[in-house]
Amino acid sequence: MLDSLRSMAIFVSVVDKGSFSGAARELGITTSAVSQQIRILENEVGTVLLHRSTRKLSLTEAGSVFYQSCNEMVQAAKKGRVRINELRDELVGDLRIATTPELGLNHILPALSDWLQAHPGLKVHFEADNRYIDLIEERIDIAVRLSPGLADSSLIARPMAQTRLVLLASPEYIDKHPPITTPADLEQHESIGLTLAKNPLERHFRHRVTGEEKTVRMPSRIQTNNVFLMRSLVAKGHGIGALLSVDLPHNHAEGGLVEVLPDWELQPNYTLYAITLRREQPLKVVRCIETLQQYFSQIPMI
Repeated sequence: MLDSLRSMAIFVSVVDKGSFSGAARELGITTSAVSQQIRILENEVGTVLLHRSTRKLSLTEAGSVFYQSCNEMVQAAKKGRVRINELRDELVGDLRIATTPELGLNHILPALSDWLQAHPGLKVHFEADNRYIDLIEERIDIAVRLSPGLADSSLIARPMAQTRLVLLASPEYIDKHPPITTPADLEQHESIGLTLAKNPLERHFRHRVTGEEKTVRMPSRIQTNNVFLMRSLVAKGHGIGALLSVDLPHNHAEGGLVEVLPDWELQPNYTLYAITLRREQPLKVVRCIETLQQYFSQIPMI
């Protein structure tokens, strides 16, 4: 029975990741082991669950029905584990979390949703803002911030994920404007400026192979202080924008965007931190950070 449950969980991971190799990375096992478990599972249920091709995997009709049941089992197991932790920890009281609107919507809420439901004794406040928040003045327990590096000795910064800037444009913009083959070409193109960034129109590049570095300044007619609005402006063809990979779908094309100058890496890279004051933290803060770290350890960022 336990072997069957394990195979079902692996099947769910394969479907969610869209490949045997993606499931293998998530589960920490080999691709051949994943393939073997799927074959065993198909033998047990007596039908083919996945259509396999060199390009992608897709569910059969039976596989689609079976996936729903398997996924419910996996989610129930996750909630069971969270509830065991609840009984052990008895997490109660106020918890104040500061983050950006983009991180809050795309990652923090998905990361903590089940955990919050499992701890009804917690009263949680999310402070979602792009401004710098003083942890002491605003009584923040955990701040989730993106930065090239943090050196404040009064804070403890726990790295959770790496992310990078990606230069993006819509296919329509690319088709209607001169080709972009080097960073210097960008000086003839329109940039959507994000005013939250320092020097939002200046771009620093490093070639991924040669290590050559270039700095260019792009003209900008339209600027905004909101990442969601910036991404929409780029998607609608108003110009080129630099967005952090953490704020994007894993596949840029899903958002109607294409990467500009993929052979050149925008600098600097950023680290996503969970930040607390430098003092002993209550168990609710420790467990919340552990939940965030577990989530981000499974999310490809770069």
